[in-house]
Amino acid sequence: MKVLIFGATGSAGGSVLRACLASVIVDEARTITRRPLPLDHPKLRSFVHGDFLDFAPVAAAFDGIDALLFCLGVSATKVSSDEYRRITHDYAMAAANLLKAHSPQAAFHFISGQGTRPGSKIMWSRVKGETENDLMDLVGAVCWRPAAIDGERVGTYKMLQPFYRLLRPFRSLYIGGQDFGRAMLQATTEKMRRRVIENREIREIAERAKV
Repeated sequence: MKVLIFGATGSAGGSVLRACLASVIVDEARTITRRPLPLDHPKLRSFVHGDFLDFAPVAAAFDGIDALLFCLGVSATKVSSDEYRRITHDYAMAAANLLKAHSPQAAFHFISGQGTRPGSKIMWSRVKGETENDLMDLVGAVCWRPAAIDGERVGTYKMLQPFYRLLRPFRSLYIGGQDFGRAMLQATTEKMRRRVIENREIREIAERAKV
């Protein structure tokens, strides 16, 4: 299996990348990032690119892949509503359009979030909900709605991790970062398409991946 990962420098995406590199079913893990990854691995093929609305210069990253794992995101508290929509919706749609052109049979996995609702009055929830619907319409995306992701120790996640781990017994509230990656790979092998998956089911899929 060949996968392309967005957001590999972040907490969730970094964990998903490590799960892919460790998986026996992944032959090649590609990444598109704005800056080089501080990681070297024989399975890893990295592309550094700046314009996330136009991926034509790195179109080769989309060729012949089985899944695109879109883990890129930003907190709604850190950017304006327009920038939040651009990062959440427009970047994802740009990637999905190129995936459709270069690997039309590939799965598209989009990390959304618990509490996402297309008609919500809350900006981030509404934008993510609209993005889910647009991606499902365009490429039959699988949209994941995790609660607390116990991922790589990046930025503010370093402070949040001890709190996250208190939630581990609660299946609807916690998912380990690498387990999340394993769930995405498992969903790809099971040929899941056009679905919304909440946290409890994410853990169930991850458990199937370990069998």
